[in-house]
Amino acid sequence: MCEDNQTEVAEFLLLGFQNLHRFKSLLFVVFFVSYIVILNGNLIIIVLISINDRLKIPMFYFLKHLAIADLMITTTVIPMMLEIILKDGIVISVIACKIQLHCFAICGIVQCLLIAIMSYDRYVAICNPMRYHSIMEIRICLRMVVWSWLVVVFGSGEVLLVYQLHFCGGNNINHFFCDSGPVLELSTSDTSLFILIDLSLSILGIFVPFAFIIVTYVLISFTILHLSSSNSRQRKAFSTCSSHLATVCIYYGSLMTIYLTPSDKRSPNTNKFMSLFYIVATPLVNPIIYSLRNHEIRKSLKKIIQKRLKLKSIYSNCNLVTQVAVALFF
Repeated sequence: MCEDNQTEVAEFLLLGFQNLHRFKSLLFVVFFVSYIVILNGNLIIIVLISINDRLKIPMFYFLKHLAIADLMITTTVIPMMLEIILKDGIVISVIACKIQLHCFAICGIVQCLLIAIMSYDRYVAICNPMRYHSIMEIRICLRMVVWSWLVVVFGSGEVLLVYQLHFCGGNNINHFFCDSGPVLELSTSDTSLFILIDLSLSILGIFVPFAFIIVTYVLISFTILHLSSSNSRQRKAFSTCSSHLATVCIYYGSLMTIYLTPSDKRSPNTNKFMSLFYIVATPLVNPIIYSLRNHEIRKSLKKIIQKRLKLKSIYSNCNLVTQVAVALFF
């Protein structure tokens, strides 16, 4: 609770990018375009995998849920960030800030678990291809995804401790969203329990999946090196993993830099720019590296575009009544 001479804070001021006011127009355009690309790219992946039977295999099933998590985490942060850039900071209620922190934590850990599951899928496909369909059957894949969400939702109890924190005096958050570090710095409550639990769950939710990914790729590397001298087989095996490895490097590199290193050794600006990697960069490049490099997704997207162009051609040659009907149903 606050002392007698202190008033409990009801609102926070998110400062955003304080030293870049002169470039706010450029920043707004860059992040706005990035957000539009993220929305369209990930929605296209979700729709294509959902409607195309040829894409209903484990790898794409996990990719669809990763795209959903990407959409959720970016939508939690980027729209508010755009408003902060335009207004040079915004006021947000304490409860809204806590809710954003909670949603962000859930989506972030789900991404970690899904990326780890995708590495296991690549491990089974390369190291045990004869048993791949029996090990990665759709029922087991569904359980993996469901448990990833449930474990995080029910295991994020430490975030609930944020709702019990009190804030008195200062209310300026030097960040573009409500991250745990800047929020805890403003709290006048005892945060030692939260920090301890948060560190423990960060290790379980970030470091353990990352270690699992490292182990799977070490095993994959040994398997590829022991393949027969067919270079085409090796190139194909490496190509199936390269997209996933790119995501791992970008996402885990930034996460571990921010959440598993002492905060007093980093400046606020460093935290902001590192946060952009997993909030903007990863969701932005995921649709590109997974879709443009995948033959099945390109083929499926090409068919849909051709179908739409064909419908448009038919539509332009129809009378008014038929045009209305086509517009309603397609």
